[in-house]
Amino acid sequence: MLSKPIIRTSLILIACLVSLNGCASLGRGGNGQIQTGRASWYGRDFHGKLTSSGEPYDMYDLTAAHRTLPLGTKAKVTNLDNDRKCIVRVNDRGPFVGNRIMDLSYAAADKLGMIDAGIANVRIEVISTPKNDLNSGNYSLQFGAFGDRSNAERLRRELSARGYEPTIESVQAQGRTVYRVRMGSYHTLVAAESARIPFAVRGITCVVVNL
Repeated sequence: MLSKPIIRTSLILIACLVSLNGCASLGRGGNGQIQTGRASWYGRDFHGKLTSSGEPYDMYDLTAAHRTLPLGTKAKVTNLDNDRKCIVRVNDRGPFVGNRIMDLSYAAADKLGMIDAGIANVRIEVISTPKNDLNSGNYSLQFGAFGDRSNAERLRRELSARGYEPTIESVQAQGRTVYRVRMGSYHTLVAAESARIPFAVRGITCVVVNL
């Protein structure tokens, strides 16, 4: 289903690591980062399902999924094909298909006029980021987030059987309890992304999240 950079080279390295098909264009903007590339959108099939932030996905909210921007980041997205714009809040991780750089909610895609096309060339400009950023803070690898603890326990057992030691954390999100299966603690996004790659090679899906 996303910050001030340490250095531009680090962000390019991250983009290359998370996309085997190529790197998106990265630059500097007023708040630290501008990124250009291709974006897609996700809708009804995911409506109500938990995002990486623990919030239920609401296809009618202006939200987006990004691979590395800290959850809670606000960004202006411009459709370079028609110059339409909207502001989104990053609350999920993804997309993990091809070289796309962002997955937009249905509402955001509608504002950008890309519903029918499905994919658009976009520019992402970071407006604001949460307290933690690339320079400091704590990050972890999240393997899943569930509304039912039994599902979290099942995933934990599966990972334990493969030699890993994840933990289950319970948090309140929008009036409901969410059970997150996580492992590891990293001081930089670069370190967390480097730790994620071996899992991807082994076919284990996980995303980097802010603690």
